[in-house]
Amino acid sequence: MAGNSSNISLSSNNVEFCTLGMFILDDIDFDGSRPNVKNVLGGAASFAVVGARLVAGKENSRSVSWIVDVGSDFPAAVLDVINAWETACVIRKDDGRLTTRAWNGYGPNEKRDFKYLTPKLRLEPSMLSDAQVFSKTFHMVCSAERCVFIVQSILQRREKLRREGKTPAYSQNDKRPFFIWEPVPDLCTPEEQEKFFVASRVVDVVSPNELELGMMFGQPGWHEESKFGKDIVAQILASGIGPESTGHLVIRAGKDGSYAFSRGRRLWLPAYHQPNTSGATAVVDPTGAGNSFLGALAQGMVSAERNPAKTIGSILTESAIWKKAMEAWGEQAYVLSSLIFATVAAGFVVEQIGVPHLSTSTDGTNHESEFWNGTEFTERVRLYTERLYRTFEETPQKHLQID
Repeated sequence: MAGNSSNISLSSNNVEFCTLGMFILDDIDFDGSRPNVKNVLGGAASFAVVGARLVAGKENSRSVSWIVDVGSDFPAAVLDVINAWETACVIRKDDGRLTTRAWNGYGPNEKRDFKYLTPKLRLEPSMLSDAQVFSKTFHMVCSAERCVFIVQSILQRREKLRREGKTPAYSQNDKRPFFIWEPVPDLCTPEEQEKFFVASRVVDVVSPNELELGMMFGQPGWHEESKFGKDIVAQILASGIGPESTGHLVIRAGKDGSYAFSRGRRLWLPAYHQPNTSGATAVVDPTGAGNSFLGALAQGMVSAERNPAKTIGSILTESAIWKKAMEAWGEQAYVLSSLIFATVAAGFVVEQIGVPHLSTSTDGTNHESEFWNGTEFTERVRLYTERLYRTFEETPQKHLQID
């Protein structure tokens, strides 16, 4: 069943994004609110890759890299979807095992329960190709201890390859890659707090959702307005994010959007989909939205000169609050457009069960356009940014705070 993806040579690719998340086939139980579904293409890897791939676009699709482990029961239709993305995907087939499968159960307020149905096959840093090791960005969903291990392993391996003269031609030799860490929900507990602080100091972005962040500190959830919410953020930033304390805490808050904090700076962005006047919404299933958010965020960090970022810049060029934010973030201003990409990417993922649908069309000049759920990614970036411009002007303090 080796598809095109499995034959891709990574040696000549400029790898910009690599996830160590697992590929999983999901069964989803909606607790009676709608029919349950099975065999859904999922797992943190798939959704993070969708996010990165949306930002990369067709022209840079091969810069998005990942590993997919398939067992004897792997559906051919799922492979067709993966191949259509044209990513640098390494497919490893083992007929002696079943594909990793999991059950997702949803209850009130987007509460999610998760359990594996077959043995999982965890990705180790040692499994990455040399080209993948030199990726510009990495995405991880794991425990704090494993996060530290992954970061150290990748940096040590890069250094070893450099000494051996095996650095890829495209690699920025001395530049440290971006590490984006998504804490695994099961270990967001008070007992893990100190390990959480340690891991946060080795990554560039740490991103729990609001429920996970609350649980980490012994509360049912996180709310920015509460004293508890403000104290947690202050505590994490004081402890430090990143080797030089210049990293970011990005709290994913579902329908309430996202909050990005770094020392002296805070930005809130609303979710892409907002309920209309009747309360109706385009949101069908939130599974994977957080993973896609972070995949897009990571890819955005290295896409500042491309069309989606230029679209944001052209719309917000007259915005006083955006100018203030750009000045405040300085050399890290790429984070701002990356957060917009992340928001838009999550908006695609929630519109159906599973991954968004990719299609293409060719115009009279043989230019091929790419559509996800019938829309170009850059077009949605434009629509969202235009809305953002209006709310920036109406409620600047709600969006941006600089100490």
